[in-house]
Amino acid sequence: MLITIQFSFSQSILKGKITDVANAPIPGANIVLTSNNAKQGVTSDFDGNFSIEVKNNGNYTLKISYIGFETFTKPVTVNTSNINLGTITLKESAESLQSVEIIGRKRKDYNSDYSFSATKMAIKNKELPQAVTTVTKELLADRQAFQITEAVKTVSNVAPTGLYNHFNIRGITQADDGQVINGMRTRQYYFLQPITSHLERVEVIKGPSSVTFSSADPGGTVNIVTKKPLDEKRREVSLTTGSFGTLRATADFTGPLNESKTLLYRFNAAYQDADSFRDVVNNNAVLFMPSFSYIPDENTSLNVEMIYNNAEGNLDRGQPIFGNINGEYDINSTPITMNVGASNDHYKTKELMFMASFNKKFTKNFGFNAQYMKQKWDEDLAEHRVDGTAVDIDGNVIPTLARMRYDQRQQFWETDNFSGYFNYNIEKTDFTNKVLVGYDATRWERKTGAGFLRARRYLTVSGGQANYDASNPDNYQQMVVNGVTMPVPAVPHFNLENPFNGSRNTNAYNVAELTIPANLTTSSGIYLQNQFKYGKFSALVNLRYEWFSDIFDYKGNEQEFKTNALVPRLGLTYEITNNISAYATYLEGFQPHTNTVSLSPSAESFFWGASPGRFDPLESSLKEFGAKGEFLNGKIFANIAYFDISQKNILIPGDDIYDFTTYTTRGEQRSKGFEMDVSGYIASNFQVIVSYGYNDAKIVEDAIEEYEGQRIGGAPKHNANFWGRYDFNNNILKGIGVGFGAQYVDERYTWYNPSYDANRVLLPDYTIFDAAVYYKPSNTGMQLTLKINNVFDDTYWLGGLNPSRLGPGAPRNFLLNATYKF
Repeated sequence: MLITIQFSFSQSILKGKITDVANAPIPGANIVLTSNNAKQGVTSDFDGNFSIEVKNNGNYTLKISYIGFETFTKPVTVNTSNINLGTITLKESAESLQSVEIIGRKRKDYNSDYSFSATKMAIKNKELPQAVTTVTKELLADRQAFQITEAVKTVSNVAPTGLYNHFNIRGITQADDGQVINGMRTRQYYFLQPITSHLERVEVIKGPSSVTFSSADPGGTVNIVTKKPLDEKRREVSLTTGSFGTLRATADFTGPLNESKTLLYRFNAAYQDADSFRDVVNNNAVLFMPSFSYIPDENTSLNVEMIYNNAEGNLDRGQPIFGNINGEYDINSTPITMNVGASNDHYKTKELMFMASFNKKFTKNFGFNAQYMKQKWDEDLAEHRVDGTAVDIDGNVIPTLARMRYDQRQQFWETDNFSGYFNYNIEKTDFTNKVLVGYDATRWERKTGAGFLRARRYLTVSGGQANYDASNPDNYQQMVVNGVTMPVPAVPHFNLENPFNGSRNTNAYNVAELTIPANLTTSSGIYLQNQFKYGKFSALVNLRYEWFSDIFDYKGNEQEFKTNALVPRLGLTYEITNNISAYATYLEGFQPHTNTVSLSPSAESFFWGASPGRFDPLESSLKEFGAKGEFLNGKIFANIAYFDISQKNILIPGDDIYDFTTYTTRGEQRSKGFEMDVSGYIASNFQVIVSYGYNDAKIVEDAIEEYEGQRIGGAPKHNANFWGRYDFNNNILKGIGVGFGAQYVDERYTWYNPSYDANRVLLPDYTIFDAAVYYKPSNTGMQLTLKINNVFDDTYWLGGLNPSRLGPGAPRNFLLNATYKF
């Protein structure tokens, strides 16, 4: 009792109110009280008020900070039971954005108010006449989103097309492989989805962005931004376990390396050992990313970073369903866990990437910026996959058997990226003009030595492999199974009624040796950009001239195809108020056809046989109108947009999709729609992100006229998302928070267009609910998170390529995470 009495009498209450210069309260400000032996902190409530319980008397330092305002620091002596500091006014910060992203982002919320990649320079999102939606590391952590697909699910008009790192954006399915990392193009196949522990944010830049990224998808570009060093000390470790044998560990350390803070470092590491709800599927990875920033003065800065990512698992081609029965497919004919792979299949990738960014200001208004990236990527694959439906000797489909194929493949890629530009800024009282002139170049090389072993289709009498021709059955080896005569497959059929996923003797297969010729693709461009502002009007004008070359069978019997393009962008913005602006934009995009794009169904026949570079490149255009706004002193950000995208020169095959000599470029698609994204703090302890997207995506021209007017594969007409985190701030539940979310995706077809696969499957719409509980003990850097995905255990499909490659979503599962910051 004496101890309790003494404790209660020694406590003091420190309180106050935080406002801006207009006397408006600032909710969500960080208040930290430190002494030699202790550190504690709170955030201001919706009215700007705060209260801190101080256990011991003594001298303290009070530090108050909020994004966009100067940090307030004050010494405080605690020697009474109550101290009221009254109203504390924060002044707006005049700090300008860095030209190139060399120092890390300090915000700790769901909003990121700027982008570097959309225009190759720092620009606030509210000034950019184009929709850009950002998923920050804080949102990734709260949602326990360890893969890119999980990260972008909150973004309007973005839907996965299956189980790969591949998306339909604004109704248009991506045709390119690789990713854009820090605004630089890469080349690799992310069949194994990379983990996100080293990412600061994920940006979805809507519409064709060829003016910035050269060859770019018409619907949009996913740009991932890595964590950069900070000039303040932060350390974090995290451990996670959960369903499907999931084990993860991450570490993130950053801070200055010297007292002057001219040399900064950051080190990220991650380990993952994870199985799946899918049969014989796993995704294990080891990732290291060290980075350093050197800032000797305000005019010079340099950042270097390296990513090592070693992943090993299985290439999950998706769930096969029973063959066409009476003209229809039953997506429930097989369990969502079904995978045709064998336990001795594997998919191994190794990626090593070096990046450097440099900025030099020669004068206050004139500077130079440069970026360079080197990437090496190796692939080692062994897989069993569905090759089609099995048939009997008369060519009749046997719906319960899947015809199989087996592949062993190795590839070795090397990519180089360079971007350099000069910028000159004129800043007057009512007029600003920012001019940028630059050059960039990209080089993708598939190295000599790539190739694969393949067994597929049916065995002929002569020992070869061929598609089955029922009009000439004597040309094929035959067998009788359960009284049914059928041609002998090169790989034994997979029985959908009695599946077997054990180790298979691949030495018994009659495999063919195939070489994947080396390939060199190069792209270079010069560009001019001018952003000027007069009064409430501003404009962004771009012009890019691009040279593109694709060399098939590089250093062998070379076939070279060249193309060039002039790509414009024009954007206008008008400030309706200080916080709301309206914009309109027109921009164009292009994508030359190359044989290095493996995820496009049109590319498979060219993969080892020829280059499709002889065809006119895919051309696209975007017309977009929208409005952006910031509310509650920048704590809420909203974007609404109407868009109209068209693309033409789509590769379309003739009667045989594997005969590349029959292809033409006469396809056209168009998508029109509306979208909305809102994120930020509703209250100091309640943070949300909400989005809705609608698109009317149709096939305008196709090789088969009856498909014209039909919906583009992989494109849901509607999607809506919500996620919120609420932290209790009363005395009883203080330290406890809850997260809750929902995602709705409308029905959509599997994404292969009818010309490639007439057997499209309509996948049903779904609504999935997620929930989380957070516990953060007072005066500690520890947080525990319990995340439950698919709370009601619904069965649904993310997407799919065709009837043998559906992408089911995971059943109900949980993740338990412990994070410690110190």
